[in-house]
Amino acid sequence: MSVKDLFQLDGKVALITGGSRGLGLQMAEALGEMGCRVAITARKANELAEAKAHLQSRGIEVQTIVNDLQRFEGIPGLVDAVLGLHGSIDILVNNAGATWGAPAEDYPDEAWHKVMNLNVHAPFFVAREVGKRSMIPRRAGKIINIASVAGLKGSPPGMNTIAYNTSKAAAINFTRALAAEWGKYNINVNAICPGFFPSKMSAGLLDKLEDTIVSRTPLQRLGGDEDLKGPVVFLASEASRHITGQYFAVDGGSIIV
Repeated sequence: MSVKDLFQLDGKVALITGGSRGLGLQMAEALGEMGCRVAITARKANELAEAKAHLQSRGIEVQTIVNDLQRFEGIPGLVDAVLGLHGSIDILVNNAGATWGAPAEDYPDEAWHKVMNLNVHAPFFVAREVGKRSMIPRRAGKIINIASVAGLKGSPPGMNTIAYNTSKAAAINFTRALAAEWGKYNINVNAICPGFFPSKMSAGLLDKLEDTIVSRTPLQRLGGDEDLKGPVVFLASEASRHITGQYFAVDGGSIIV
């Protein structure tokens, strides 16, 4: 197999949660450009419609499903919709997530539960459904969990995000545990840990802390529109077939200083 063939994804079906904007849309675009038939899900129909038009303008086949992953009972129906159209799911990108800032001593119960529901519970329930109904029977699959460098360290001054950090650490070990259990089915499970990327989720923090964050990052910049494309294609493709249970920090080097 040539190196080019190792990275090609022609005809594969990829489900990306939280795929209507930001990092999710960036990864959907990358997988679609490499030949995937893409299914994206999010809560807001208008954002999905905009994302669909954007992807189709680039020649990417895309399916959209409105779904709120905090309503766990809707997850089987989400998977039904993708399998009903495509028959299989080859690649799952667990990207949807949430954050909330508050001091630990005053952290609201509802905020903690929201972050854990979206960042820990939903990725497991989606992976369980996709694995049981598509990847395990076919003895093949790629699962990519979007964690964060926040799961590898505490919060810097000015960032009171204890639930987010905790949830992303859980996502990293969820990746390891699932990889260990499902390796026998030829399913690769890996995680990407982005650093700071401009997005709707990070906008408030970056308004206050961007200069400090950049100054503490070896590459002296935030993540850009192209910076997750290579990692997600690598982990979704046969180029990474002997890699599982790992995490990749995509953070400009911030985690090393």
